Amino acid sequence: MKISTKGRYALRMLIYLAEHRDKGFISLKEISEQQEVSKKYLEQIIPIFNNANVLRTNRGAQGGYMLARAPKDYTVGEILRLTEGSLSPVDCVDQDPIDCPRSVDCATLPIWEGLAKVINDYLDGITLEDIVARQQETYANDYSI
Repeated sequence: MKISTKGRYALRMLIYLAEHRDKGFISLKEISEQQEVSKKYLEQIIPIFNNANVLRTNRGAQGGYMLARAPKDYTVGEILRLTEGSLSPVDCVDQDPIDCPRSVDCATLPIWEGLAKVINDYLDGITLEDIVARQQETYANDYSI
């Protein structure tokens, strides 16, 4: 499994919104400039999140985007599943029931199922709030006299 550019940029965008949630709606231009991601690329990601009620949108001069929920309510796993589709290492793990004539006798199926569980449990255990807190801790410890 490899996370695409879309998934990485989407995560960066939502982290930025979580870090600046006290500012209210943030323009796509600002996000683009601060994250060094083209505005056009972000425009392709926005509909994914709008359709999933991840973002709140405001049009007009004070328009922009903000998180629809608290940062603690977004997991990295949720965000990446929205942008990537599946996080499974092989296709058969996503099937229920598994549509493979070898599944009953497949020696590797338990390996792929275990790997999928580890990946999903790990990514679902990290929230945007966790990431923001870690960033703030890093910045707080980065001072010199």
